[in-house]
Amino acid sequence: MHRIGLDIGSTTIKTVVLDETGHVCHTQYERHFSRIAEKAREVLLALGKKFPGKHRLCISGSAGIGLSEQLGIPFAQEVFATRTAVTTLRPDADVVIELGGEDAKILFLTGGTAPAPAGPAPSLTRWRRCCRSARMK
Repeated sequence: MHRIGLDIGSTTIKTVVLDETGHVCHTQYERHFSRIAEKAREVLLALGKKFPGKHRLCISGSAGIGLSEQLGIPFAQEVFATRTAVTTLRPDADVVIELGGEDAKILFLTGGTAPAPAGPAPSLTRWRRCCRSARMK
């Protein structure tokens, strides 16, 4: 059974699909142009075709709580969802910075108690390459 997460923010819908082993098998990033319900329906119908069968679905995001309540779909507070994902996928991360459509968040994962990494600081080029590879497609 696939797990689907929809993060519905003020301007976009981000989608992630995890396979049975918890690996990311699909990501999507689309603007909803304030047509939240219509775009969510469109995204979910397309996912149903691509991944037939039963799924577990959860919604997060500032614009997702209303849709979650209307449809009876579980809702995860987005900071909690971010922390869960990052500590699972990148357990070495210390801080998460999220720039959203209407706000920005910084999440300190270790409280500054993690030891500094050994060796030289990563180059800006390496950091940019890491950020590009982490972006949702």
